[in-house]
Amino acid sequence: MWLALSAGLAAVAYSAALTPFRADLVYLLLTLSAVTLGARLFVRAGWGARVPLSDAFVVFALLQVGAGQAVVLAALAALCAPARCGRGMRGAIFDAGAASSATLLCALALRSVFGESAATLAQTPPTTFVPALFVVALFLTAAHALGHAFAGGFASDGPEGERGLFDRVASTFAGCFAVAAGAGFLASLVPAAGFDTVVASAACAAILFSVTRLRVETAGAATTPAPAEGGRRAERASEDAGGGMFREAFEGAAAGMALVSAKGKFLQVNRALLDVLGYEEQALVAKTFQDVAHADDLAPALSGFKRLLGASESSHECEMRLRRASGEDVWVLLSAARAGGRKSSARLVFQVQDITERKRSEEQLLHDAFHDPLTKLPNRALFIDHVKLTIARAKRRPGHLFAVLFLDLDRFKIVNDSLGHMFGDQLLVGIARRLEGCLREGDTVARVGGDEFTILLEDIEDEIEAISVAERIQKELSAPFHIGGHEVFTTVSIGIAPSSTDYDDPEDILRDADTAMYRAKSLGKARHEVFDKAMHALAVNLLQLETDLRRALERKEFFVHYQPIVALSDFRLCGFEALVRWQHPERGLISPMDFIPVAEDTGQIIAIGEWTLMEACRQMRRWQKQYPSDVPLYISVNLSGKQFTQPNLIERVRTIVEKTKLDPRSLKLEITESVVMENIETATEMLKDLRALGVQLSIDDFGTGYSSLSYLHRFPIDTLKIDRSFVTRMVENNENSEIVRTIVMLAQTLGMDVVAEGVETKEQLALLRKLGCESGQGYYFSRPATVNGAEQLIAATSASVQRALNMSKARPAPEADDKVKTMKFVNHEEAAGVEQQSTPAA
Repeated sequence: MWLALSAGLAAVAYSAALTPFRADLVYLLLTLSAVTLGARLFVRAGWGARVPLSDAFVVFALLQVGAGQAVVLAALAALCAPARCGRGMRGAIFDAGAASSATLLCALALRSVFGESAATLAQTPPTTFVPALFVVALFLTAAHALGHAFAGGFASDGPEGERGLFDRVASTFAGCFAVAAGAGFLASLVPAAGFDTVVASAACAAILFSVTRLRVETAGAATTPAPAEGGRRAERASEDAGGGMFREAFEGAAAGMALVSAKGKFLQVNRALLDVLGYEEQALVAKTFQDVAHADDLAPALSGFKRLLGASESSHECEMRLRRASGEDVWVLLSAARAGGRKSSARLVFQVQDITERKRSEEQLLHDAFHDPLTKLPNRALFIDHVKLTIARAKRRPGHLFAVLFLDLDRFKIVNDSLGHMFGDQLLVGIARRLEGCLREGDTVARVGGDEFTILLEDIEDEIEAISVAERIQKELSAPFHIGGHEVFTTVSIGIAPSSTDYDDPEDILRDADTAMYRAKSLGKARHEVFDKAMHALAVNLLQLETDLRRALERKEFFVHYQPIVALSDFRLCGFEALVRWQHPERGLISPMDFIPVAEDTGQIIAIGEWTLMEACRQMRRWQKQYPSDVPLYISVNLSGKQFTQPNLIERVRTIVEKTKLDPRSLKLEITESVVMENIETATEMLKDLRALGVQLSIDDFGTGYSSLSYLHRFPIDTLKIDRSFVTRMVENNENSEIVRTIVMLAQTLGMDVVAEGVETKEQLALLRKLGCESGQGYYFSRPATVNGAEQLIAATSASVQRALNMSKARPAPEADDKVKTMKFVNHEEAAGVEQQSTPAA
C-alpha cells in the first residue's frame, strides 16, 4: 500500500512536469463527472469484470488536456469509487496509486511509440489511432489487475484455476478497450463541436443513463429474485440496508426474506417469511435461526453459513426443514448471502421459498419407485436392497441367520380367467394383508411378480423356524377369501432358502428360494420345500438342457422312432405312432421325459412338434409306396398343448400334408383329453377344422384327465387310446379291468375305435381281446423302432399275416399267443433294456 501511495504521488508530480496543471471550469466539470457518475457506472464484460465509466473521462483528458490533468483525474476517480471503498481505505489508496501510475505510464508510452503529442492522436488515421487505443486499454487493464490482485480477486487457486484467471483478464481488457474507444470517439468530436460542448454533452449523457438505470433497478427490486441470483442481489441490497429502496424491496418480496446476525438472531423479517413459518413478527424476531431449524438439518446449514462469514464462499443454498409455530415441519429452499464488511459486523441475508409440496411429490415418486402400486408392498428392487443389507449385517455378526421365502399362488390363472382380473387384483390385496399378519416386526414381505411374493425373515434361530413360518402362511391362506360375493379358495407353493448356504449376492438367495418353490410345485403344489445343493445342480442342469435344446433342431440332433399299432383281431399291422427322440452329442440319448417338459416350458415344442409331423408324414408316404396294401398303414402323431392352441395350426397341417403328398386319412393326430377340456368351445372348433382336412383324430391317455362324458359326443373323435396305467394293472386289479371295459363300451357306443397302450403280456392281450378292444400297442408287440427296424417289421408281418389269413380259411383260429409269436420282433429280455433295433423272430 505504501509503495502504491509513493508511486501515485510520484506520478502526479512527474505528470505535472510534462503538462502544466490547469484547473478551469471545464476541467472541474470533467472531474465532477468522473468522480460521481463515472465512478458509479460500469461497463460489464463477462466473468464478473466491471470497468468504471470514469476511465473514459480519464482517457478523454489524456487525449485532450494532457498527462498532468489525466493523472490527477485518475487518482481522484479511484479514491471516490464506491465499489472500491468497500475494501476500506487501504484498498482505495492502492487503487489510486495504481491508476495514476498506469495513466502516467500510458502517456509516456503513447509519446514514445507514436512520436507526437497525445492531444493530436484522436485526429490521426485509424491505422494509428486504433493501436493507440489498444495501448491505452493495456495500461487500464494492468491498473485494474493490480487492484484485483491486491484484494485477492484474481487468485488462481479457486474452482476456475488458471483458465479462470486468463478469462477474467481477457474480459477486463475487452471492457477497457470499449471504454477507451468511447473516449476516443468523444475526442474526435472536439474539433467540430468544441471541447466545452463535448464535456457538457458527455456529462448530461452520463446523468441521463444513471437516472434510467436507477429506475430500472428500483422496479426490479420489488420482484422475487431467482434462487441462483438471490444471494448476490441480497448482498448488493444489504449494503444500503438502512435505505428506503432496500426496505421496500425487502418487505414486498414474494419470497420469505430475513436479515440475520452472525450468531443466528433474526434482525429483520418480511411478511412472506412470517406466512411461511406462521409466526408474528415480534415472536420470530425474538428467536434465532437455530430455534426454528430442524435438528437433523441444522449442522450442514451452519457449516455453510460459517464458510459465508469467512468469505470462502459468496453464497450458500440448501434444502432443509424449518419448524413452524404450530410445530409442523416445512421444507424450504434457503439461499443465503453475506452482507457487510468485516467479519465481526457481517450479516446474512436469507431468502426462503416453501418447497413442501415439491418434497412431498418427490417422496411420493420415490415411494412409488420402490413399492407395488396394487398391494402397497415393497417391490423387487426394495426387497433386494433389504436382503443386501441383511447379508452385510450377517457378515459382521457370525451366527446371524436369516431366510428368504418365495411364494407362488397355485392356480391363480383360474381365478383371473373365471372371475376376471378385477377379482384377481382384490385377491392379491387380500393375500398381501394376510401375509403381513403372519410376520414379526422387522420381517419384510414384497410382491415381486404377478402372483409371486417374497419374504425376508430376520434373526431366526434355525431352519425349523423358517419352516414354521411357511406352515403358518399356508394355514392362513387356506381360509377362504370373500370377494364380490364369491368365496375363493387358494393355496400357495413356498420355497425356502436359509442363509446357512453363506450368500454374498441377494440375487443368489432369491434364485435358490425360487428353485425350491418350483420343486414344491413339481411335487404336487400347496406345500413348501427347503433349498439344498441338489436342487441347484438340477436347476443348472435344466438351464443347460434348455440351452442345448434351442440348438438341437438346427443341428439335426432329433430323430423319430416308430412303435407299431396292431389289430388285436387278426394281428394285422395297422400303423405306427411316431415318437421323437433326442441324441445329444455329449449326453447321449436323452429321455423324452426329461426334454419334452422343458420344450413345453420354453415353447420349443412347437418347432419340434412341427418337424416331427413333417418327418413322420414323409416316412409314412415312402412306406405306403414301398409296401402297398388294401388298407394303407396310418401314422399317429402327438400334438402338444401349445401346438393345439396355435392359431395357424390348421394351415401348418394342410401345408405338411400337401408337401408330403400323404393321404390325410392316413394321418391320425393325438391330443390329450386335458388339452381338449381346457377350453371346450375353442377345442371343438379346432377339432372340426382338422377333421375337415380329412385327418383322423384321437384322444390320448383317455381316462387320466377330467373329461366330461356329456361333451365327449360333441367332439369329432375317431379313436380313444386307453392309458397304459389301466392296461398294465387290469389283470391283477378287477377295478382297472372294469374301467377298460367301460371305455371300450363307451367308444363302441359313440362309434369310435379303441387302442390300448402298454400291452406287455399275453394275459393282458387275451383280456383285451375278450373285452372287444380293436387295437393295441406295447412292448409285447414291439418297442419303438428305428426306420430300418420298422421296415423289417412291415415286410415280415405282411407275409406272416397273409399266411395266417390263408390258414384261417381251412381251420379254426389259433390261440392268441401262437399268432402273436409270429408278429413279435423284440424279446421280453430286450424290453427291459435300452431301446435297440431288432429283427423279427422267425
